[in-house]
Amino acid sequence: MTAVGAAVIARNASASPGTSPGYWLVASDGGVYAFGTANFGSLRGRPLNRPIVGSAATTDGLGYWMVASDGGVFAFGNAPFHGSMGAVRLNQPVVGMAADPATGGYWLVAADGGIFSFDAPFYGSTGAIRLNQPVVGMVATPTGHGYWLVAADGGVFTFGDAKYFGSMGATRLNRPVVGIAATPSGQGYWLVASDGGIFSFGNAPYLGSTGAMRLNKPVTGMASTGDGDGYWLVATDGGIFTFGDAPYLGSTGSYPGRAPIVSIAATQHGYPFPPGSTGYDISQHQCSDIPSTPQQISIVQVTAGAINKGPNPCYGAEAAWAGSRISAYIFMDGLPSPAPPESLSGAAGVCGGNVNCQSYNFGWYWANHWIAYSHNFGIDPTIWWVDVETAGSWNLDPSVNSSNGNVIAGAIGALRANGVVAGIYSTAYQWSKITGNSVNFPGISLWVPGGGNISGGTYSAQSICAGTAGALYSPFTGGNIVVVQYGYSGNGYTGPPSNYDQDYACG
Repeated sequence: MTAVGAAVIARNASASPGTSPGYWLVASDGGVYAFGTANFGSLRGRPLNRPIVGSAATTDGLGYWMVASDGGVFAFGNAPFHGSMGAVRLNQPVVGMAADPATGGYWLVAADGGIFSFDAPFYGSTGAIRLNQPVVGMVATPTGHGYWLVAADGGVFTFGDAKYFGSMGATRLNRPVVGIAATPSGQGYWLVASDGGIFSFGNAPYLGSTGAMRLNKPVTGMASTGDGDGYWLVATDGGIFTFGDAPYLGSTGSYPGRAPIVSIAATQHGYPFPPGSTGYDISQHQCSDIPSTPQQISIVQVTAGAINKGPNPCYGAEAAWAGSRISAYIFMDGLPSPAPPESLSGAAGVCGGNVNCQSYNFGWYWANHWIAYSHNFGIDPTIWWVDVETAGSWNLDPSVNSSNGNVIAGAIGALRANGVVAGIYSTAYQWSKITGNSVNFPGISLWVPGGGNISGGTYSAQSICAGTAGALYSPFTGGNIVVVQYGYSGNGYTGPPSNYDQDYACG
């Protein structure tokens, strides 16, 4: 549920407790940057009649909507399109939207507080009221039977079962309010100003702010965690500020895009695939045996081998099999010796003889290369995995751990700078041998091999998801296991031989 620069986490009481949060940053050009969850698509590169001003996530976190200032609505993932105001002359521009958790529909709100309902009940508006300051956002109640509107002066307006707990409407503010988020119980809410100042009402706890900090760019919105004990703030350059139990999952603050960030939408179900779904991962080894039927999990290797070698010769054909569900993986290797030209300068600067700098540039360059290669095919995977295995050309001497870690950090940095979701394929053992645990990626999605069957036995995919399969299959680098590769006969697999690696989604 989000408004312009305002978002509340999507909630689902029946969801598995094993899921983890994620968030999307949405730019005015419709670009989407996903962290801790999947990127289901964006409008980047498409001509828009008006800029994007807000977004909202579906309850299960497997889709989202964006809305433009003319009321045009764009749906991605499993978010259904219920209609828009794109072809209607409006009195005031639309400034945001909120999802209805009860119906799966949504509301749009205009600067005068006018409400436009799509498969969501109309509970009232301020469209006929003279306002001191324009409305800047809205948020739905947890029941979906009401909503709050907030104006730039901090005035709060309630409709349906939304309760009034206070406002800043009569207070002189240092900066205007830009968004609102509600607590899970609906018994409180936060307002956020463009300087990151936080105002708490009802049972919304004050957990900190950036009000006293000098910011590079103004804050444009906020999102709360599923338990209401944390929140994220986002600035127009994509910088993320975390408070309470809100984890830092990444930002675009160091690599801002062409267009400013206008909205953050969050989910507590930050998995890249539907929980319990299955599928395959394939590579150049299956060029003559591409699966005949699509799968819910469809992972395709973009490289033919090492990160700096040639492409998978059948990437286009295998991507066609995967369809819109495609995620891609890059087989990683360490920095070659001598250091190649592309490592000597780049995102980490001009390196001279600094090996860690060279390593970071090397990883960044080639990850960026493979994203561009995929885009040349018109293929935009929902998640990009970096495949980190001891079978690669890594120097496993502990003295090289830092260099290896920087190659991986560079690759993940490039992926995130391109607005795509980054994940890691490895095991705790291999990760430790290659990196010495010298790098950490809090909240990153992990794809772990080693499962026997889906269920049953110490090393089942479900036991690895649950963290009960032992230290060799435990989470690493601060990440969360979201996919398990299974079918390993040594770990209990008794099924028929498979031509493809099999995968199972946790959740």
